[in-house]
Amino acid sequence: METVTLTIKKAPTLYLEAEAASPDALAGKSLDQIRALPVYMGNEEFTLGEFFEVSGAPGATPADTRVVVKGDVSRVKYIGMKMSAGEVVIESNADMYVGAWMTGGTLTAKGNVDAFAGTGMKGGELTIMGNAGNYTGSAYRGDWRGMQGGRLRVKGNVGSDTGYFMNGGEIIIEGNADVHVGTHAEGGTIVIKGNAKSRLGGQMVEGTIILLGTVDVMMPGFKYVRDEEVEVDGEKMTLSLYVGDLGERHRKRKGEPIYGKLYLRPAKAGEDATAREARLARAREAKKARFAPSEGSASA
Repeated sequence: METVTLTIKKAPTLYLEAEAASPDALAGKSLDQIRALPVYMGNEEFTLGEFFEVSGAPGATPADTRVVVKGDVSRVKYIGMKMSAGEVVIESNADMYVGAWMTGGTLTAKGNVDAFAGTGMKGGELTIMGNAGNYTGSAYRGDWRGMQGGRLRVKGNVGSDTGYFMNGGEIIIEGNADVHVGTHAEGGTIVIKGNAKSRLGGQMVEGTIILLGTVDVMMPGFKYVRDEEVEVDGEKMTLSLYVGDLGERHRKRKGEPIYGKLYLRPAKAGEDATAREARLARAREAKKARFAPSEGSASA
C-alpha cells in the first residue's frame, strides 16, 4: 500500500470542506494533480495544495492507497467522506463528517471528532480514539437512512442522537453516551460500555441496544422479558432483555410483532422481575413529579 501524507500548513479562516482527503480522490494521481484538487471554504473554491503540504505517492487504486493527515485539522470537514477502500489515518482532532457515507476501507481518527462522524455509513471500519460529537452514525438531517453497515468504534464518549434512524451495522461506544441513543432505529446494534442519560431507544422499532453501565431515566415504552446470554464485543455475558418501544407500530414476522431489543445489566441480587418493574415505575413517577407544574402556576 502506497502512502500520501497531507500536512496542514495554513489553518482555514472559517471551516474547510476537504472531500479530497480520501483514497478514492487521490488514487492514481500525480502529486501536482493532488495539490490541484478543489477544497471549499464558505462559498469560495481553493486547492488542496493551498492548505496542505503533499508528499509521498498514492497507489493505483483506492485499495492500494493510504492517506495520513497530519497537524491540527479541527477546522477541516469531510475527511474520508464516501471512501470505498484503502486507509485514512487522522493524527489529531478533526471537524464534522469524518467517514460520512463511507462504504469500505478503514479510517482511524486519533483525536476527537465533531458531529456526524460515520453518518449514513454503509461499510468499512471507523475508529475514533477520542470523543465524538452529536449524531454519530446517524442519518443526515431530514433523511431517514442512518448508518446501514460497517463498524464504528468510539474509544471515548459520544454526544446526543447517536444511531439516529440507524438501519444496520454496529456502533461500539467505550465511554458514555448523551441523550437520544437509537432514536427511530430500524436495525443494527449499539453497544454502550459506559453510562447513558435518558431517551435510550425512543421510538425504536427494531435493532439492538446494549448498555453495560447505568441509564439515568428508563424509557417507559420498554418491557422486561427475561435474562439471557449475549455476546458483547467478543465477550459473553448474561443481560436483562427489554423489548420496545411499545408505543410504536411494529412489523410482524410469522404473526409475531418485531420489537427493538434493549439489554441492561441484570437486577441486583435478590431483586426479581416484579420488583425491578416496580422500581422502574417509581423512577418514572418521580421524574413526572419533578416536571409537574406546581399549584397556582397554571395560567388563569
